[in-house]
Amino acid sequence: MVIPAPNLVLPKDTPAPGKADYAGLKIGILALQGAFLEHANMLRRLGAAPAEVRLPGDLDSLDGLIIPGGESTTIGKLAEEFGLLEPMRQFISAGKSVWGTCAGLIFLARDIGATGSGGHVTPPRLPVIDITVNRNAFGRQVDSFEADIYPAFAPDGPPFRAVFIRAPRIQSVGEGVQVLARLEDGTIVAARQGQIMVTAFHPELTDDPRFHEYFLSLVKHFNR
Repeated sequence: MVIPAPNLVLPKDTPAPGKADYAGLKIGILALQGAFLEHANMLRRLGAAPAEVRLPGDLDSLDGLIIPGGESTTIGKLAEEFGLLEPMRQFISAGKSVWGTCAGLIFLARDIGATGSGGHVTPPRLPVIDITVNRNAFGRQVDSFEADIYPAFAPDGPPFRAVFIRAPRIQSVGEGVQVLARLEDGTIVAARQGQIMVTAFHPELTDDPRFHEYFLSLVKHFNR
């Protein structure tokens, strides 16, 4: 049994995904490390133009940005080394939409505590969404699993088969954070605060485009 979507109520101003025209949207994917090619393929399928981001200048003219899964400490260190932290912070401050998946969620979380394989070492990050995260909460690579969830933005649709690989757990969310999906036991696995979205799983490893569609709807909504 899974937690049905009607238990997750979103504000009236929440943009809804659908068969919108996403042509013309240019979405950056942080391509320092991790699963960025799969995101690019999904974006092309939906009509958006993906662009790999490795240097500050690559952020110019982007409509949104995806920070993919991988290894959060490595992503943070490389982002710092390539001078991307402050430009990405300015990108978000300018109101541009950002989505972090798995390691990207950790990179964007306000509080990651002293949990998971990272111990007490806090890697370079952009703590821009008010969530508390437990890193690697679901175990090692061999503990990867799939689970059906019901996205709150698609309450009448079929379940989304979510892929979890060394996934973080969202332990709590701040007052301004909307829960987008939970596991059967109530664990929060997707959330949004304003134009910032995070998922603990890997939507890019499925054939279901709904989370990418939802992110693109956020991009269009906040770029008006």
